[in-house]
Amino acid sequence: MSRLTGSLFFLAALLAAEWYSFQAVRALAPAPGSPARRLVLAGYWLLTVAVWALGIWAMSNRREHPSFKSYLGGVLLAMLAAKLVVLIPLLLEDLVRLGRWVWQAVSRPAGSGSGPAISRSEFLSKAALLAGAVPFVSLLWGMVKGGTDYTVKRVTLRFPNLPASFDGFKLLQISDLHSGSFHTKEPLQRAVALINQQQADLVVMTGDLVNNLATEVEEHIDTLAGIQSKLPIFSILGNHDYADYVEWPTREEKVANLNRLKQNHAKIGWRLLLDESHTLERNGEKISIIGVENWGAQMRFPKYGNLAKAHATSGDAPFKILLSHDPSHWDAQVHEYPDIDLTLSGHTHGMQFGINLSFLKWSPVQYAYKQWAGLYQRGKQYLYVNTGLGFIGYHGRVGFLPEITVFELKRA
Repeated sequence: MSRLTGSLFFLAALLAAEWYSFQAVRALAPAPGSPARRLVLAGYWLLTVAVWALGIWAMSNRREHPSFKSYLGGVLLAMLAAKLVVLIPLLLEDLVRLGRWVWQAVSRPAGSGSGPAISRSEFLSKAALLAGAVPFVSLLWGMVKGGTDYTVKRVTLRFPNLPASFDGFKLLQISDLHSGSFHTKEPLQRAVALINQQQADLVVMTGDLVNNLATEVEEHIDTLAGIQSKLPIFSILGNHDYADYVEWPTREEKVANLNRLKQNHAKIGWRLLLDESHTLERNGEKISIIGVENWGAQMRFPKYGNLAKAHATSGDAPFKILLSHDPSHWDAQVHEYPDIDLTLSGHTHGMQFGINLSFLKWSPVQYAYKQWAGLYQRGKQYLYVNTGLGFIGYHGRVGFLPEITVFELKRA
């Protein structure tokens, strides 16, 4: 499907969602001709136009009043999600009604008249509106609470080749902070306090410190510098850190932005791994932490990382951990290096929306990424996809809450 075809299909879906939502409201409105009915229907369209206008205005220039505009954009997203849900059952009903009408037309004896009209089910209209209320309320809750409702996930992994001196090693992963989306310091201060409560041996950050600009993190440097780790904190770059989504006047300005971001990692106190590794040693035993620049299998993401170069620096350490922002890297290249025992990634955010239960996990992002949230295993190798600490675009989270992951490495 071309970009134009996709855009036209999306526009058609939006128009259909608006129309069918109106039909559902009209089916349940007071009696035809009454003032109350006219008030309900006019109010529906006034509210719809107002949300669209404010949402488009919010997306036009996010640099002014960014927090307020993020919420307006979220309200528009919630309304669209609700109406798309309303569309599905009513469209299916219309297809059934069309089929029944065609059947009546071809099976009716000649001269028998048109027959009774097939009206829309009032029950289905109510059910569709109730179903649409679920994503609407959920997405509003996600903005008010879910976006900063930090959760700690604990994962125990066992490896036969883990050096005995690292048995019980506690590794903490954060990812996708997107610091430019935070308009006050308080949320990240709470996150840092929760991180420090875990008393990790090692903390790693697997990319996307900012949305685009190096300056976004600078008001949070003091906060992030408060993260405590018994060993040096390692970090890598994610796709947003390169500011590829900004139209720069000159290439030199883009390069300067990236250099400033690298300096900000250092100011926080993190060691940024750029296609290189670092060896941790206890009692003469070693493990290696390998960090690569962003590398994604999908065509729209530039392939900056050089895993061969990074891996070559890891030497003969018997246990190796790879930090690679995009989980698609695992299937594409990491399997070629069977001595990489554990890969830690982020990037997907769980799309910040979905169902995240012990027995059921679903998010739209799973249709784009084979590995998109949680733990995966292939042979002796493991991949963990952290769904991120921050957010971007939608100013919240539903289902896939901001995550701090604590791994306990055990010797099998």
